[in-house]
Amino acid sequence: MPERLLSMPEPVCADNGRRFSLERCWRIVATGFCFAVFGFGGLVVLCLVFPLLRLLVWRQSTRQALARDTVSLSFWLFCRLMTTVGVISFEVRGFEKLQRRGLLVVASHPSLIDVVMLISLLRQPDCVVKAAAWRNPFMLGPVSLCGFIRNQDGSQLIEDCIASVRRGSNLVIFPEGTRTRIDALLQRQVNPLQRGVANIAVRGGLSLTPVVITVTEPMLTKQQSWYQAPRRRPHFVLNVLDDLNPAHLVPDDATPVLAARIVTEHLSDFFNRELKKDV
Repeated sequence: MPERLLSMPEPVCADNGRRFSLERCWRIVATGFCFAVFGFGGLVVLCLVFPLLRLLVWRQSTRQALARDTVSLSFWLFCRLMTTVGVISFEVRGFEKLQRRGLLVVASHPSLIDVVMLISLLRQPDCVVKAAAWRNPFMLGPVSLCGFIRNQDGSQLIEDCIASVRRGSNLVIFPEGTRTRIDALLQRQVNPLQRGVANIAVRGGLSLTPVVITVTEPMLTKQQSWYQAPRRRPHFVLNVLDDLNPAHLVPDDATPVLAARIVTEHLSDFFNRELKKDV
């Protein structure tokens, strides 16, 4: 994995009366370039790669498996691009724990690119995506051909998630439901967790594979635009920890509703405790 950059001196350029290091100015330009590459790459996959898969691979399950691995490889290349041009650096701890199949991966969510980094590390990744993705020209091809799970209310979403993991897919879910607020990031905490992932684990009898994602400088949070580059290059750490078994956390006679609440509270405490550790 790429090494952390050493601190650099701060030659400056002017921008509305503020002082920026040349390195920071470069990262703003490089971030815009990476976004453009991501969009162009999405169009290439949509207009060229996936139509070829539809034409050349008749069996749907094989086509879906190839499409998911294509997305994983594409995201890996994109992560390499971001580190090469100096937008970010990142490291993965416990990578070997992600080399299994049938994982329910739950992660903290400090940045827009968390899902990109996680999916780049997984074989046969799956995820829950908003219904709006099917109307997005950059996302339509990947989410439809990969068979990603459409976010919808009710028990069907839980059943779809359970079935995905049982088929051997590696399902990625962010239990916060959205990116962590900047004030929570600064306090090394997560947002209040939703109970969806706990319901999936409890009702499906599935273990959780927690990934604690930390970053040295807030970047691409819900409150930040792409051009609001932090003062120093952010360094991401993806720490893959041991599985959590919901059966070990709740009483045997607990109802599914109570069990989901207990697991959600435990998971929230777990993330907040791990985020406060030195990384």
